[in-house]
Amino acid sequence: MAKRTASMTDRERVEALLNRKKPDRIPIWPFAKEGFATVYAKASIVDAYNKPGVALAAQRKACQDFGWVFAPQLGYAAMGGWEFGGDIKWPSSEFAQAPAVASYPVDTPDDAMNLKMPDVKHAGIFPIMMELCKLSSQERLDNEPFNVVFIVEGPFTIAGNICGPDKLCKWLIKKPEAAHCLLRLASDFLIGIAQYWKDTFGTDGVLPLVCEPISSNQMISPKQFKQFAQPYIKVFHEKMLAMGYKHIWCFLSGDHNANLPYWAQIPMGAPGFVHVDNRIELEAAAYHFPNDVIVGNLEPAIIQVWTPEKIYEVCRKIIEKGKTIPNGYIFSTGDEIPPMAPPENVMAMTKAVNDFGWYD
Repeated sequence: MAKRTASMTDRERVEALLNRKKPDRIPIWPFAKEGFATVYAKASIVDAYNKPGVALAAQRKACQDFGWVFAPQLGYAAMGGWEFGGDIKWPSSEFAQAPAVASYPVDTPDDAMNLKMPDVKHAGIFPIMMELCKLSSQERLDNEPFNVVFIVEGPFTIAGNICGPDKLCKWLIKKPEAAHCLLRLASDFLIGIAQYWKDTFGTDGVLPLVCEPISSNQMISPKQFKQFAQPYIKVFHEKMLAMGYKHIWCFLSGDHNANLPYWAQIPMGAPGFVHVDNRIELEAAAYHFPNDVIVGNLEPAIIQVWTPEKIYEVCRKIIEKGKTIPNGYIFSTGDEIPPMAPPENVMAMTKAVNDFGWYD
């Protein structure tokens, strides 16, 4: 296959999509590079979450070596438990790729009703995140459309990590007042984080990245999503946009297919980024979010266990679908790249984009 010559940098490609223009080639922006990038740089996974300088350098190197969009980031799916007073367990083996909640700060409905808001500047992971963002804000590279990215879990997921996902799901039915109390507190906490980041960095070059795994259809019904998740997510997004953030990256982690009509009523920006995993077809995402850039949806597990040739072929099919999306597409994994994935398997994604991702 003849090699195409790029006429844009990765930063220019993303900026073209945000201006509702077609870039020369679809960008490649794999999700949550912390674990893989840090292991690739021969550091430990714990360093990805505890040493901002090491994490930033590792992500910069991985993006340069593999030809990816660079958007430095630090966050984890268990966010909420530690931040509200629980305990965290750091990854300690090759099979653990991120921090996890060791003990939840809320056990009973009374605990939920009496829980207090933590200081956003000192809660859990956020001082470490702020340190990384202050470092990353000092440069803006050609492959870096946003040099400050703050990752947060959405209100429903934060609430689930405060009391435990199974307990929150039970309370939706048996103790809805306790569930709403946690959801309001989680939403107010997240609004405070967004304001803190705005006060520190402004909004130019700053991207909020919001993830919602616990509100997926594996956990709750569409009716429960509409009643308990959507209102709080919608308010959070509206508040961020009112602060001056122009674009929100929203990751619909898990199977949200039955929730898509409700997600479509939540503002993402002008445009936003809607990131879907492999359980949501790109065509469905494009249909429900006609004004936003679609991101995804390669199954990340195959990068760990398949051959480069098979990964390359799966990526080709996704890329060909993505190029037909009128509102713009970014190639990405549907969740975090496995930290121990073989580099040759990871490179197969980049090769497929370089071979098939060009627009005519």
